[in-house]
Amino acid sequence: MTDTDIKKGLAGVVADTTAISKVNPETNSLLYRGYPVQELASTQSFEAVAYLLWNGDLPDETQLAQLRATERAYRHLPAEVRAAIDLVPLDAHPMDEVRTALSLIGAKDLAGTGSVLDVSGSTEENLARSVRLFAVLPAIVAYGQRRRRGQQPVEPRDDLDYAANFLWMTFGEESDAVVVDAFNRSMILYAEHSFNASTFTARVIASTLSDLYSAVVGAVGALKGPLHGGANEAVLHIFDEIGSAENVGPWLDEALAQKRKIMGFGHRVYKRGDSRVPTMKAALDTLVEHYDRPDVAALYDTLESEFVGRKGIYPNLDYPSGPAYNLIGFDTLTFTPLFVAARVTGWTAHIMEQLGSNALIRPLSAYNGPDERHIDGYVPDAAALEAAERAEEPVA
Repeated sequence: MTDTDIKKGLAGVVADTTAISKVNPETNSLLYRGYPVQELASTQSFEAVAYLLWNGDLPDETQLAQLRATERAYRHLPAEVRAAIDLVPLDAHPMDEVRTALSLIGAKDLAGTGSVLDVSGSTEENLARSVRLFAVLPAIVAYGQRRRRGQQPVEPRDDLDYAANFLWMTFGEESDAVVVDAFNRSMILYAEHSFNASTFTARVIASTLSDLYSAVVGAVGALKGPLHGGANEAVLHIFDEIGSAENVGPWLDEALAQKRKIMGFGHRVYKRGDSRVPTMKAALDTLVEHYDRPDVAALYDTLESEFVGRKGIYPNLDYPSGPAYNLIGFDTLTFTPLFVAARVTGWTAHIMEQLGSNALIRPLSAYNGPDERHIDGYVPDAAALEAAERAEEPVA
């Protein structure tokens, strides 16, 4: 194997097939089960898109009503899960709260399984588990933000849809329709994106026939990284550093001179711009108008124009979603947990797809360490000598 055979980061490597999503190179559109995501974000609820990712088609009225009824039945955060979250230090990252809560939920659900040979579950069991995670994650994320602010938890409401209830549990008041719509769109846009780092992590874990919860927890760990889910937090830190539109030029001069990575720009898949950005930018614009914050739009537009003009690198979804979440009222540290609440639909769809036609994911590596060497005075035993002799025998 030569260096040219090695694909660092698995760049360009096709690991498997998937029917869940793709980027159509002809239109530069991200497709969920064939539907352009911008069409879904403009016309569908997040519940309907979750159903699409899990089942392959958009639901009819009866199917959507059934999903909504089940989702609303599992919105409450169990007391023992809340207690576990309370054990996480307040100055830890909230992704640690999410990981801890999901681990406990999984352990409780799988209690009594008895053997690691029985944990992967049937498609029906994993679909039910997926819906339950989809339903409870808003309570986990909302409680995390409220406890860091010293606020009491807010119980879910059965009369609100997914997006409106999520905002209700986070802020303790009903949000205006324009805010609910912008938030709903963001969740749809973040729901799925093929074999990204966290989704691939989930599929690797699932390929060992581990359980769905373990695969999701592994995906949470991958998403925490700033080169993946943590990027939307980094965008707000950049906005805070710059301060206002008139400071963009000097700030960018210094950042580029220091060879800093400007988060929120560039994407391994999209070379002509992230197809999700126009939809999220339109949602951001409605929030700018709703909250009367033209300063946010000015900073956003100036930094985008300057950076694209200098580097020819376009924004990704994290660029508009960060300021949008900030305007809605989410703490910057909550942005990546919001990503989890959205992407859990894609993760679980991929886990079920992996298990439906499973092969253990186990790539090779090219060794570049020292040649074989031995400890002075070591005398191999008979078993070691026999194993070495077997290794030298030709394979029939």
